[in-house]
Amino acid sequence: MITPRVSDISGITGKIAPTHLAESWDNVGLQLGDPSSQVSRIMVALDPGRPAVEAAVEIGCQLLITHHPFIFTPLKKISTADETGRLAILALKNDLSIISLHTNFDIAPGGVNDLLAGLLGIQGAQPLRITGGDEYVKMVLFAPSGCEEKLLGALSPFMPHIGNYRDCSYQGEGTGRFTPLPGARPFVGEVGASHAEPESRLEILLVKERIAAAVAALKGAHPYEEPAYDLYPVLNRGEAYGLGRIGKLAEPVTAGAYALQVKERLAATGVRLVGDPARQVKKVALCGGSGASLIHEAQRKGADLLVTADVKYHEAREAEALGLALLDAGHFSTEYPMVQGLAGQLRAALQAKRFEAEVLEYQGEREPFSFW
Repeated sequence: MITPRVSDISGITGKIAPTHLAESWDNVGLQLGDPSSQVSRIMVALDPGRPAVEAAVEIGCQLLITHHPFIFTPLKKISTADETGRLAILALKNDLSIISLHTNFDIAPGGVNDLLAGLLGIQGAQPLRITGGDEYVKMVLFAPSGCEEKLLGALSPFMPHIGNYRDCSYQGEGTGRFTPLPGARPFVGEVGASHAEPESRLEILLVKERIAAAVAALKGAHPYEEPAYDLYPVLNRGEAYGLGRIGKLAEPVTAGAYALQVKERLAATGVRLVGDPARQVKKVALCGGSGASLIHEAQRKGADLLVTADVKYHEAREAEALGLALLDAGHFSTEYPMVQGLAGQLRAALQAKRFEAEVLEYQGEREPFSFW
């Protein structure tokens, strides 16, 4: 087993929730710390506030991974005059790095909204508001025999999942020929002499937006001075991704009964229902956190009810006018499932890569509101 570094964990979280999925206004990824620091203990939390930071420091974590960003707007200073500065100094003094996965984990397959859909019994969930879809290119590269695993490992962060499969590639065998010229430093062969080398042809798909980073990774890992590779446009496209989810319940239920189910399954302190409690609900839309902006998409796509949080008065009236039931289950309750869900995904990814690091779920977070 290998002790990972912060950069290794950042690579793993980048596969779980690719940073390019995040909304343009968001701030995700490594927020604080040294990418080269070793990590033996990780804590996952919803919020990067003082309770989570102090808990992570107290039990000797080197990395805290949160949903809400530690740094959301640009900082003009870091000092003990404000809470963000105090927490940053506390974390840095104790060698604690912080990574945040926000809207990229909302949108990503298996992220906040898919976890929420699973808990709320929504089947066949699909994105509610489409925000994009990956375009692919095919990379064909050639490498001396024995280097294939190293190169595929370097390119893995830039390869899309294909359905429920990852790290998909094709390998064929052949012979590469070249003549090193004066000034060359060949990995194999001699300057001025024609050389034939057993090589593998590797074919993979790459996410188009990440070509430059993938080529840089290839050149960094390839043993040749001048790696041979080709990039081809393809018509293949990845699945559409976006905010929220929409799907169907196994059986129709009244809005009132479903509200009670949601409250119980999310362990919510309270929920607010807009609409007739006796209304039959079959098709349900959802968005963890603040998702009232999706009211019109939910109505257009035929949802009977939208589960979200932070619903304002006029948004409730708007939903009434559209004939859409709304269930406000609270920001905390609709996003807190990410702690257990992300921790499980991290454990699986660490094990697959033979990294040895403990992943802990922070248990000290609570709903900030009291209901009377």
